[in-house]
Amino acid sequence: MPIHLLNNSSAVYNAAHPYEVSEYVRQNVGAHSLRLSRSHDTRAALCHRRAGALDLCRLSYGTQARVVSDGLGDIYHAQFILQGACRYNLPGTTIDLPAGHVLVINPDEALDLTYSSDCEKFIVRIPASMLDEACTEHRWFKPNESIKFSQAPQRFEDIESLLMLLKLLCEEAESGLATPQMLQHYNRVVTTKLMVLLKHNVSMVTPGEHSPSFERLANYVDRNIKLELSAEDLARQAGLSLRSLYMLFEKCAKMTPKQFVRQKKLERVHAILSDPNQPCPNVTAVALEYGFTHLGRFSEIYKSAFGVLPSQAIRCREGCTAR
Repeated sequence: MPIHLLNNSSAVYNAAHPYEVSEYVRQNVGAHSLRLSRSHDTRAALCHRRAGALDLCRLSYGTQARVVSDGLGDIYHAQFILQGACRYNLPGTTIDLPAGHVLVINPDEALDLTYSSDCEKFIVRIPASMLDEACTEHRWFKPNESIKFSQAPQRFEDIESLLMLLKLLCEEAESGLATPQMLQHYNRVVTTKLMVLLKHNVSMVTPGEHSPSFERLANYVDRNIKLELSAEDLARQAGLSLRSLYMLFEKCAKMTPKQFVRQKKLERVHAILSDPNQPCPNVTAVALEYGFTHLGRFSEIYKSAFGVLPSQAIRCREGCTAR
């Protein structure tokens, strides 16, 4: 899928030399040293935007480049390879990161990255405090040492909703019109989505809650409504077989677990779109926040459930606010 992240040509800084890009990134995104191949051209380019607590950076060096750093302090770097390829050198192994893949580099991991001459990447720089806040907000169980993301690359097609959210955030950052409150909301949603979709050592199951009662499961769904909950997830949470789980939901809710989760998500989205006191940047952002990635289908099921399109619901909300 084509990825358009910080691609506004008026915002792109075309550097005369790769070292100019490197120096800017070193000062604004993360300290490192750069080693270039002997032959290089002047196609280096950079676009950087600050969006709340997140830094968004799209860049290319225009030549084969090796980036080395002792670590990132208290910062996580999500590296999205848009074209070309990257090789991540680790003690005893290497990780190949081709175009269309993302990898999160943890703060205490040394960097040794080699980019191909045609490589273009997009970086999201995330303070560790934001991930801690996400764990606290959602009551996820964080290990004592630190949050560590897996070093296995993940494909773009598996994180489509995160990419769409990042695209929206980039558009808001480039527009210059977003309020601090709106950017803070986007930051929280992007950080939560990153935790939900990528692999790490955080447990998203609240310890000690394994009662098979329907009420406890319903409460679990409410507390974790932004996650992509499957029937298997609910069965593990309840300590039930899938067959027993389906029987429980049929008896108590007259629907399947999947239908129940979707209904609860719809109800939460409807509450946000209808309440002028709830933060709501736009329909797309709210739908993606709750896992509805196919927006056309989302509008259909929303209208089927509530009798109006989501765009009509938010217009009504805005009308109430204006009175």
